[in-house]
Amino acid sequence: MIAEMAQWMVDTIFQFGYAGIFVLMAVESSFIPFPSEVVLIPAGYLASKGEMHLAMIFAMALLGSLVGAFINYFGAMFIGRRVLEKYGKYVLIKPETLDKMDRYFEKHGHISTFTGRLIPGIRQLISIPAGIAKMDFKVFTFYTSLGAGLWAAILIVLGYVIGDNETLIKEYLTQITIVAVVGVVALLLIYFYIQKRSASKE
Repeated sequence: MIAEMAQWMVDTIFQFGYAGIFVLMAVESSFIPFPSEVVLIPAGYLASKGEMHLAMIFAMALLGSLVGAFINYFGAMFIGRRVLEKYGKYVLIKPETLDKMDRYFEKHGHISTFTGRLIPGIRQLISIPAGIAKMDFKVFTFYTSLGAGLWAAILIVLGYVIGDNETLIKEYLTQITIVAVVGVVALLLIYFYIQKRSASKE
């Protein structure tokens, strides 16, 4: 049922071309867990047939992802923070916890925002703690663009190269996802190792 609704949404909005890609990616990046691969892989395939342009697909995907991320970021900043400050004590979230989160995102938010955009199931959520912690907006935008842009490029190229071969798409998408997650973990380990060494030298 959910798959059929998702396919109906994609088919309907794709009738609007690049604007449809923008809308779908904004939805995927915000409050609705909508898989970006069902949008960008078919778009890449259409580009391989000459029906769409790769650069425009990428631009609309990136802009849509940013808009969706901004919705979560500002929503969490203006609504989530107040709610947590008022009711957080009832779920064991103390003001000190929020202060620690602020300090963490001030120091490490860039790497979390970047890597989080590459992990399925976390892509849509990483903007929320960034907003609650009031992460610097320019830093948030830059690293969100890096992560969202990299993921969008991977899916678009996958669709362009493989086309509409569903079996190959599933196989390669699984492999790409595993590599992305392993890469994220490795990047985080290297980052925190460097941070630890820098702290020990001070």
